[in-house]
Amino acid sequence: MSTPTAQQPPALPVTFRPTHTRIVLLTVGAVMFLVITAVAVTLERLSTGERISFVFTALLFLGVLWLLSRPKVVAEESGVTVVNITRVRRLEWAEILRVNLRPGDPWVFLDLSDGTSLPVLGIQPGIARQHAITDARALRALADARAGGSEPR
Repeated sequence: MSTPTAQQPPALPVTFRPTHTRIVLLTVGAVMFLVITAVAVTLERLSTGERISFVFTALLFLGVLWLLSRPKVVAEESGVTVVNITRVRRLEWAEILRVNLRPGDPWVFLDLSDGTSLPVLGIQPGIARQHAITDARALRALADARAGGSEPR
């Protein structure tokens, strides 16, 4: 499979997400849940209510880590869906003016036609820097190709 270049955007639909980060977060969450639940079951001095609170706390930790692993970007013919931790935003291609991933940025930012900037947590260079750079370039190529094709003539 070839890597998309600035001249050749990837085929649509395409989903960008920080896979390594997602694997780490979900693995840590599952292990924490299992360990805390095992402790709750094996400690003889705990009452039923205390055991339930241990399991509830483990579920809470797992839920928070699941939320942190949720971000993604889905690019389709009709536009882009940005899924961040708790919010989902749908954008038309014409709304995206620029895709930015500058050195030191924690994730990609989209400059939008309404003058705002939208953080895109689905492309972040934390654990897999080169993968994030490749994804940012692919999203930029898609935005450039779609914006050029959607402008009035």
